[in-house]
Amino acid sequence: MVRNNKLLPFQYSSLGMLVAAALYAQHSFAQENVQEEAEIEEISVIGKSVSYANNQTSETMLLQQSSLTSVLSVIDNLPGVLINEGDTFGTDDWSTTVSIRGFQLSQDEQQIGITVDGIANGNSNYGGGAKANRYIDTENLSTVEVSQGTSDIASRSNEALGGTLNFVTIDPGAEEQMIFSTTLGDFDAQKMFVRYETGEIAKDTYAWFSVSSSSNTDWVNQSAENTRDHIAAKIVSSYGDTDLTAYFSWDDAHEDNYQRVSLDQFVQNPDWDRLTSEWTGIPYVDQLYRKGWSTLRENRFAYIELEHEFGSVVVNANAYYHYNEGRGDWIPQYVVDVEADGTSQPNSELVSGNTVEGGSALSQIFFVDASGVALSPTDGCVSSITFPYGGAGAEYDPACYASGALPVSSYRHTHYEKERIGFNADFSWIAQINDMQNNLRGGIWYEDYDRNESRDWHKVIDSRTGYEYDNTPYWVQYDRSFPVETTMMYLENILEGDMFTARFGVKQFYVDLERSDNFGETENVSISSDSDVLLSGGLVVQTGLDGLEVFAGYAENFAAIKDTVLERDSSQLGDISPETAENLDLGVRYTGDIVTASLTYYSIKFENRLTFIAPDSPEGIDFLIGTNGGYVNVGGIDSSGIEASINIQVHDNLSVYGSFTKNDSEYTDGSIDYPVGNTVFGSAEHMAVISVDWNRNNYIAGLSTKWVDERFIDAANTQVADAYLVSDFYAGVIIDDLGESVDSIELRLTVNNMFDESYLGGISGQSAWIGAPRTAAFNAMVKF
Repeated sequence: MVRNNKLLPFQYSSLGMLVAAALYAQHSFAQENVQEEAEIEEISVIGKSVSYANNQTSETMLLQQSSLTSVLSVIDNLPGVLINEGDTFGTDDWSTTVSIRGFQLSQDEQQIGITVDGIANGNSNYGGGAKANRYIDTENLSTVEVSQGTSDIASRSNEALGGTLNFVTIDPGAEEQMIFSTTLGDFDAQKMFVRYETGEIAKDTYAWFSVSSSSNTDWVNQSAENTRDHIAAKIVSSYGDTDLTAYFSWDDAHEDNYQRVSLDQFVQNPDWDRLTSEWTGIPYVDQLYRKGWSTLRENRFAYIELEHEFGSVVVNANAYYHYNEGRGDWIPQYVVDVEADGTSQPNSELVSGNTVEGGSALSQIFFVDASGVALSPTDGCVSSITFPYGGAGAEYDPACYASGALPVSSYRHTHYEKERIGFNADFSWIAQINDMQNNLRGGIWYEDYDRNESRDWHKVIDSRTGYEYDNTPYWVQYDRSFPVETTMMYLENILEGDMFTARFGVKQFYVDLERSDNFGETENVSISSDSDVLLSGGLVVQTGLDGLEVFAGYAENFAAIKDTVLERDSSQLGDISPETAENLDLGVRYTGDIVTASLTYYSIKFENRLTFIAPDSPEGIDFLIGTNGGYVNVGGIDSSGIEASINIQVHDNLSVYGSFTKNDSEYTDGSIDYPVGNTVFGSAEHMAVISVDWNRNNYIAGLSTKWVDERFIDAANTQVADAYLVSDFYAGVIIDDLGESVDSIELRLTVNNMFDESYLGGISGQSAWIGAPRTAAFNAMVKF
């Protein structure tokens, strides 16, 4: 096993040599290796000819991940993008992080937009949000369109400060077909998947339906019980000048989490995240029992879309619905003595059937006698407990109580529920101005959602034997609702001549947020988080050299204040401003028969960065934090850098892809916790990817290697996660011509982190999750 290797950065000359080799290959093989247009589009990752940096996943990027992995993993090789998940399969939303150009998507930061078939995902945060893996099965993913910075003006997201990820589902096939897929992998991983393609069920009408079920345990101590069930369907139809598309998905997941570690903990033991697999009967230790660190989520999502041509005007409109409910679990090492419990019985929290709504914590109960009366530790006793968090006080140690003392603890649930209803409407009017084409486009996005969040505490029935709990909570700590209404409107004009395309646009967000305390204990509040008029513009110029163009783009991006800010009583709402970013892209893009390549320079000014400031608490998790703490604007971030990518079709059977990122992200106008000039924690200064993919006859194989530079774990820049290099390998065979009943059989082996690199992966909250070890998966797919 490779352990903590310090890797030297790729030299800039390497990129130059790669480009030189590519141009030589373009010249040498152009005559003998002309590709069909469809094949070129299939391998291209360079993106669209627009005035901003964008990339798109290729078929080989999908092959580099197994069917068990989440849809987020396939974009990790694109320039500027860093995806980290708790394990290879992405079965833990808690430990998932995305970083693009210094912008983060993590537990407490939402700075990157996500859309599904162009439709807003409804925020990406852990508490009540949903990332793309909740909406799409890996087998049903067509591609992912990544706009690293300025992005399309029509993008539906009010958190897209640092770009947008659009996950596109596959369209139904033209022929009737049944697809069965089975995947088996390390750590008891398995997935069963079936999709039925209907073929033409009515004139110009096609559909598919799919069902899957998967499960796996964790890689650390194999104690997690992760499960996911998914159902999806899509239909497309055409009638004259009208096209219809509809999509539905249902996803039900139970995930046992991974925990972050400090740098010292990683150095001490890089194979353990400090969560435990055995129940000890000592609540202070069992607060880190993995099966009690859980994320439960159910998502239902559907949309229907119509597109119609009225001569030179095309109108597209859709309506969508999303329902999300779930729970986050922890096991606090005590029972809370709640104020105003409404009974005269001491410690009524220990009696089944009593529930207190609201109120506050008076104290904590750790041990009781046989009659249920709270006990105090023996005077002068010093605890011998050393794990976790460096040890515990006497009140937590059973050795500090008389014989017969019984430990008590809680099972804490945070309940999330969100319902979203929205619609989008766009028009595009194309007209000729002399010898130029003019496209005036505009649209509106409206969404209304209501999110509920509550927290209840359940007594563990017998803390000596296990974490089973009383279904009736002894305390409902809080219960709140957060209605949010969003309206976005945009207008853009695109003028296209023989040698150039110019665009200019404006858009504006109107966002209203409310907080309602369902217990009436705190004041109900409402705020507006409207944007200014946001400008965007760009220019694409054809150089005269076939396939070579230069582009420049500018956009003002905006992230509305999130309802999570209203959760916290200490947030000074009158002093909080929405986050904003000014994005500039300058680049060159080349598309040829053998080579496609792009090079982009970007500069971003991010202002009014919102950060959660927790109240003072002892070492470890403050389970009673409730709605305490607050969000504040702590200055901003300046980011600049270079992103490059290249794909070379060396010959019919071999292609080589490479990407390189240089990013410099620093805090500006910071606070004590975020010093000016410090590097943004979690962002890598350099990243590079080399991927080689081969196919011949019915055989396929590929090897992809990604190198990630050092990253700071904390904003003070005192702790450094070492650079790491991870390689993914796949090999497979496709067996076809098997007769009338079987179209083909596909067998594929995927090995992620092939050389078992040990490293720190996702960074959030100024600590880090351990990267997943070598993980293999084998897939068999049969098409009838």
